Amino acid sequence: MAYWMEEPPERDAKLVEKTLKRGKAGITQLQVIVEIACASSPNHLIAVRQAYCSLFDCSLEEAITSKVSSSLQKVAAKLHEAIEKKQLDRDEVMWILSTRNFFQLRATFKHYKQNYQVPIYQAIMSSGSHDLGSLLRVVILCIDAPEKHFAEVIRASLSGHRTDVHSLARAILARVEIDMMKIKEEYFNMNKVSLDDAVVGKTSGGYKDFLMTLIGARI
Repeated sequence: MAYWMEEPPERDAKLVEKTLKRGKAGITQLQVIVEIACASSPNHLIAVRQAYCSLFDCSLEEAITSKVSSSLQKVAAKLHEAIEKKQLDRDEVMWILSTRNFFQLRATFKHYKQNYQVPIYQAIMSSGSHDLGSLLRVVILCIDAPEKHFAEVIRASLSGHRTDVHSLARAILARVEIDMMKIKEEYFNMNKVSLDDAVVGKTSGGYKDFLMTLIGARI
């Protein structure tokens, strides 16, 4: 109970440290790190990092990295084994995905493709789709090839009888200043139709004009 009486940044910093001290914690414990990293506001996450450094004289990133001693080759092999055996819920897989930073994960996925001649997100889909597998694929795709993920989100939002206007706007707004050109290229490769034409065909009025402006199309 003492944790919950503290200021939120200090509380979360101590929860992360407690989780890291357990070594290879189970999925439930690792959710603490995932929730703090992914569900917090940017300001809160900055405050947690500052609190962690103050309390433990170490950056949060260094603390997480220090708990991961396996080489990239070994990590890629573990992921491959879990995918081949359709055991994506193994603690090792969750540990790898929730404790490595962005650059470590991208390097790991690069080694995976080099070693097994297929991108890891494709390997997950071919191993059989289920809820956890689909979720892991989204996580991996967002890290390794975000343009593919958002092109898929846009395609799904436009493919039904009724356009999913919320998902469509969310995907475009999230990436408009980041990699919209790559998303447009990926969308065309997937569908053999331009994103501009797809938006024109499935939207109308001011909403259409708004989206077309965001994606850099001529109205």
